[in-house]
Amino acid sequence: MSQQNISVLTLTLIASGAVTANRGIGFDGAQATSQGQKVMGSAVTDSNSGSAVAVITNGTAIMESGAAISIGDSLIVDSQGRIIPASTLAVASGATPVTGSAANGAILEGSDLPEFIIADAMQAASAAGKMIEVLLRR
Repeated sequence: MSQQNISVLTLTLIASGAVTANRGIGFDGAQATSQGQKVMGSAVTDSNSGSAVAVITNGTAIMESGAAISIGDSLIVDSQGRIIPASTLAVASGATPVTGSAANGAILEGSDLPEFIIADAMQAASAAGKMIEVLLRR
């Protein structure tokens, strides 16, 4: 797997807990702990609580997979900050699909989706624990 990346913007945060390199980091400086949570980017190195940690927020990054990934997959973080494929959107069981324009824009409410897409896979991963290059979204 590739071990190169092109960072366009790397920011330094103070870690608010133990951070593992190549995993998703939230805006609070903590490693992601909830699947699909909104994150700032990918940690460059391991870090201890209270220490500085560089976070790639734009460009490409090397991230650790938490599952098998195909090239082009939209990615979210798992409960350990690793990247996994995003869920496929579908009509919920028992719901009625909207097939016309009668809803007039009143279908969705709120501002954030249930899963925050952090990146798109530039390489495939055969299983969890693989390091792959991803294109971060912003």
